[in-house]
Amino acid sequence: MKHAKRFKSLHFPALATRTHALFFVLIILAPFSLFAQGDARVSARISASQITIGDQVRLFIEAQNNPSAGTLQWAAIPDSFNSLEVVERGKIDTVQSGGFVTYKQRITITGFDSGIFQVPSFAFAIIPSGGGTPLQIFTDSFALTVQTIQVDTTKAFKPIKGIIFVKTTWQDYVAYFGIGALLLVVIIAVVYFLLKRKKDAPPKPAGPVESVHDRSIRLLNELDAKQLWQKNKVKEYYVELTDIVRAYIEDRFNTPAMELTTDELLTKAQFSRDLQPYHSILSSILHTADLAKFAKAQPLPQEHTDAMENAKSFILKSKPIVIQISTENKPETTI
Repeated sequence: MKHAKRFKSLHFPALATRTHALFFVLIILAPFSLFAQGDARVSARISASQITIGDQVRLFIEAQNNPSAGTLQWAAIPDSFNSLEVVERGKIDTVQSGGFVTYKQRITITGFDSGIFQVPSFAFAIIPSGGGTPLQIFTDSFALTVQTIQVDTTKAFKPIKGIIFVKTTWQDYVAYFGIGALLLVVIIAVVYFLLKRKKDAPPKPAGPVESVHDRSIRLLNELDAKQLWQKNKVKEYYVELTDIVRAYIEDRFNTPAMELTTDELLTKAQFSRDLQPYHSILSSILHTADLAKFAKAQPLPQEHTDAMENAKSFILKSKPIVIQISTENKPETTI
């Protein structure tokens, strides 16, 4: 009994100390574990694990995020990987439920070499709302078997059939002659109508010259109406958007913006008295566009909308102010 009491008195304090230390570490790591597991998660699944050369398989990617805890950065998926090629990228669908936002995308993949290839896991970045090191979470990877077309080698080869000529008569071409004659009549009628209308139409009066900011806003509205990024033409969307902004900078501020890189243009804007107030908004527009055009990143739908709104805001805020001086009440002067 004495030995038992001594054993308790010697070992229990050390065990309690280790328990407290472990409890302290768990308390420190608890917020990071909670954020990683509860506020964001990604998943992927593939429609088939085996295809024939040239066939297609669909990869479904889903990401769920709590916007109040951090910002989700969509994974950069290349056009080809591990002898597999991306045929089509579906648009990123967004569904909001409760405090979470779910993003879904469908990607069509094919392969032209036989073998077993790996569809890799893709990394999503979570940027915490309070700042700090971004957290990366990954989708699962999959093995995809690409098989060749089975050939029955036990059967003999069949020779190539020759060309079979079919006898034709003039009656086979009556329909083509009729269509050709009808098209000729229509073309003559259209040309006659256009020439007559051109002679009778009075000359149009010259309209007012469109200002540089009005033209730029009109072009941005036309680009917005095309809905390019909604049709998965993200690169074309940002090429047109930055061209409109750069052309406006050239005309409005007499700066060769079309010839400069993004860094060169932002450096010039930083030290320009006229462009310096708009340095931050230009940086946001151009850097988002560069990621989409050159890094093949896929911004979120809200980032596409923000880029358009920032471009319009920059043009409206920087347009020249016209001061009209009224001469109605100006006193007359006599000499």
